[in-house]
Amino acid sequence: MIKSTEHILLSIISFLYLMLFAAEYVRNQVSIEHSAILSSVWFSSSGILIPGTCFHFMVKFCRLDRNMPKYIYPYVFYLPVIIVAANIFTGAKLISAQEFVEMGNWKLPVYNAGYYAAMTGSIITDGLYLIPLMIAKARAVVQEQKTIYNQLAFGIIVAILWHCVFGYINYGDKLPPYPYLYSGIIWCYFLRRTMKKHDFLNLYDKRYEKLFNMNPQAILLVDQNLTVKHANPAAIRMLQSLPFSVHRVAEWLDPALRQDIMERKKISGREIELHYRENQENKRMILLVYADYVFVDNELHTLLFLQDMTVEKTQREEITFLAYHDPLTRLPNRRFFHSKLDEALEHARRNGETLALLLIDMDNFKLLNDTCGHLAGDEALQQLAQILRDSEGESSLSARMGGDEFVMLVAGSPSAQSIEELAGQIKSRFDDFISEKFGLPTVGVSIGYSFYPKDGTEGQALISAADKAMYLRKHGKSKENA
Repeated sequence: MIKSTEHILLSIISFLYLMLFAAEYVRNQVSIEHSAILSSVWFSSSGILIPGTCFHFMVKFCRLDRNMPKYIYPYVFYLPVIIVAANIFTGAKLISAQEFVEMGNWKLPVYNAGYYAAMTGSIITDGLYLIPLMIAKARAVVQEQKTIYNQLAFGIIVAILWHCVFGYINYGDKLPPYPYLYSGIIWCYFLRRTMKKHDFLNLYDKRYEKLFNMNPQAILLVDQNLTVKHANPAAIRMLQSLPFSVHRVAEWLDPALRQDIMERKKISGREIELHYRENQENKRMILLVYADYVFVDNELHTLLFLQDMTVEKTQREEITFLAYHDPLTRLPNRRFFHSKLDEALEHARRNGETLALLLIDMDNFKLLNDTCGHLAGDEALQQLAQILRDSEGESSLSARMGGDEFVMLVAGSPSAQSIEELAGQIKSRFDDFISEKFGLPTVGVSIGYSFYPKDGTEGQALISAADKAMYLRKHGKSKENA
């Protein structure tokens, strides 16, 4: 796993502090006449590079780099490299102690004006580290972030106090040279303590990488802009076929869910439905969404867990649908039609309206099955059902009553003429289909109809009246054929 910029910067800071202590160790092992050059080239160069690297870490850690122009960030933090080069080029005498005295076991720098000026500059620099922390704290949206910034700021203040106590006061040979350097260890202690307590800037995610990748549930790690930062293989498999941008969840989450995520609300089992076209077909994906929030690199992220419920939801919908619909023609069944007929009759009574009921029966259906097979019979039933659906108006309802018998309800006070024309259209379309598809002119439909309240005030009475009318038409047609 690739380490973040913050980890790399912390490694560089640690290395530079190690160089400071290594320089002091070597300087105290050689004769004192080498102290000035070692201090200038090795010790001072490492010390000059530390502030720029520390500022880079602070700005990156506090996410202030996003507000900096690209031509400035991160180059501004490496200007001390120019100072180091200039110091070495001019003889390494600009920025370092040049006078040392041997006392006891140590070769100590002379506490002169140059030393105190460098110490004051170092303390001021430490104080400036507090600025990005305070800016980030003011922008923090949750208390945990503010606590992190407070603890790191406290560590800097302790380090500054250490600088003052052990940098300005000359303890002679009672302490090693430059005892203020140990403030870096104090700062690292506070940083590590805060990292462990709040679980940030660490590499614990390595422990869970396999769990993340092997989890069969789709998992997305989303930043505050609803951009996907990481997706496990299950999420990639689930979403890669979708035509919209998987990496921009804001484009396919519904507005209410987006708003809840932006407000950091915990989401448990929220159902969303995605609609898209694939191979010229309308398709949908139904997802259950769970959401919670975690800190990643000191930035609040959203963990989205997605469960594909398309198959289960489709199966449940199909079961519910088949309870009230015919599986072959997909029209409402007898049970559903009777309930809607009762509702339509009650509405007509209250509003003083009329309605019509058409009963449609297929002629010579057995002949079609015997001649062309049962699949042809099923196709004819489906085609008649489609013709009825196409013929429905806003106040109409068609259903399959059973076998080759269908029914249509037309509410809204239709006229006898309009019903006669409707029956003619249905018959004509079906006759054309049978003639073109199977070439059997004797296969067709007979349609009888009745009106409320003229032919009856109850549903069964209307069906019986329509059935009698249909029988007369069918009987008359049989005589004509004979």
